Amino acid sequence: MPFEPINPPQFPAPIAPYSAGAKAGNTVYVSGVLALGEGGMVLHVGDAAAQTRHILDVIAITLEAAGATLADVAMNHIFLKNLDDYAAFNQVYVQYFPGDKPARYCIRADLVKPDCLVEIASVAHIG
Repeated sequence: MPFEPINPPQFPAPIAPYSAGAKAGNTVYVSGVLALGEGGMVLHVGDAAAQTRHILDVIAITLEAAGATLADVAMNHIFLKNLDDYAAFNQVYVQYFPGDKPARYCIRADLVKPDCLVEIASVAHIG
């Protein structure tokens, strides 16, 4: 099945060869999102909660461009640089997923930029 790349025009150019998301049928895949601004500059350095908020806002915009919402998210893949940020991450996460929670996993991992504390990739199903 062919897929449609999703690249909302308000986003900065990706820092690597990928699309912000891809829609295949009724499924939307959102690439791993970091708290990055123009030129790949890391935003909210040292603040995992603020990075999480930024990332989830970016995911919501990507989903909207594909005709989906955060309520359609079925799975989140979560990477934290430091598990000491787990509580701060969850305090923000629950605000974006207040009802039924999507499936997820969360692992500690080195991220592509040293100042990035959080990365999230999502899968949503429309309809």
